[in-house]
Amino acid sequence: MKKTALLLLCAFMATAAMAQHSAQEVKEDVARHRAMAAAHEAAAKCMEAGKGEKLCIAELQTACKGLAIGKYCGMKHGH
Repeated sequence: MKKTALLLLCAFMATAAMAQHSAQEVKEDVARHRAMAAAHEAAAKCMEAGKGEKLCIAELQTACKGLAIGKYCGMKHGH
């Protein structure tokens, strides 16, 4: 009986730890999405201000360094 209770407790603790880990991963993913969105918003404002695509893309790349894959912060443009 004690062995079964101990195994159940261990299984519960492992499940709880995995759920916490998943919640932490979700928080980190949300933070990355918000950071990418902020970088893209800044790039849009840069372009609206007429600063030129080359400068705005360079600023976007700097802001997104380490956040997303690719040259355009995780977003491939069709233009």
